[in-house]
Amino acid sequence: MALHQLRSITIGVPDPEPVAQYYEAFGLERSGNNVFSTTEGGRQLYLEATPTRRLVQLVVGVDDNDDLDRARSALDAAGHSVTAAEASISVGEPDSGVKVVLELAPRVAPLSVEPLSYNGAGLPERVGTRAPGVLRDTRVRPRKLGHVVITTPNFAATNDFFSTLIGFKVSDYIGDVGTFLRCSTDHHNLLVLEAPATFLHHSAWQVDDVDEIGRGASALIEGHPERHVWGLGRHHAGSNFFWYLRDPAGNFSEYYSDLDYIPEDAAWVPETAAGKFGLYNWGPEPPATFLQPDDLMELAEKQRSIAL
Repeated sequence: MALHQLRSITIGVPDPEPVAQYYEAFGLERSGNNVFSTTEGGRQLYLEATPTRRLVQLVVGVDDNDDLDRARSALDAAGHSVTAAEASISVGEPDSGVKVVLELAPRVAPLSVEPLSYNGAGLPERVGTRAPGVLRDTRVRPRKLGHVVITTPNFAATNDFFSTLIGFKVSDYIGDVGTFLRCSTDHHNLLVLEAPATFLHHSAWQVDDVDEIGRGASALIEGHPERHVWGLGRHHAGSNFFWYLRDPAGNFSEYYSDLDYIPEDAAWVPETAAGKFGLYNWGPEPPATFLQPDDLMELAEKQRSIAL
């Protein structure tokens, strides 16, 4: 795969400072002018001021100049305006409004982590000691940015842009309104959803295991119950554990672990998830605002006004 990493995202919000404080509490390391880092991915989140909340930019790592040339040729042939630099190209996706940057970047090998021992029925692996998850007292720190979910009023065109022109691979579908796409060995790095307005639905951040999800989310909602959105649960597409929370601008952020791993040469066959499996395998029923945020109509109206 020419693409190999979701390197960073830029989120636009009307008032960055409260959102910046939220992502600090979420576990990202703040530095400079609203720049945030994970423990393995480095600088992976940037905040800037925009009229409405939205995903401004996503950056994808590629291996070499040939990869940039292939993507540029496909985009040029499709009539898109591409800006080229020495080690990158950038292009706007017309319907979602997201700027996509492909840049030369070395592949990052994840740090090895000693596997945990779990006691199963008749199969004790951890003997004479408490589970590590109940003994941890350090701050939860996400290891990397895993994926983002964006919406578009023109699902077919946005989906084709990322899969056919940029080079993301299709992993799974949610009926005819959503596509899980990957630019790495993760099950998905991008989910494109159909909606009447464009917005960032959520960003997802990898932690070590389900205990870190629980510890991180519990700490974040202590004293701030309004931050809770949905969880704890396990998705069907991607298989990962999840817990969703809300930043002050209305964007959702997800702690996740145990996502499906798809080797580059795997004969992976995409499936179409039906019914509840398009959202989850088990867990509490998602709130209505998970698919239709409270500010959806307000966002649509503001975007129409800006367009005029």
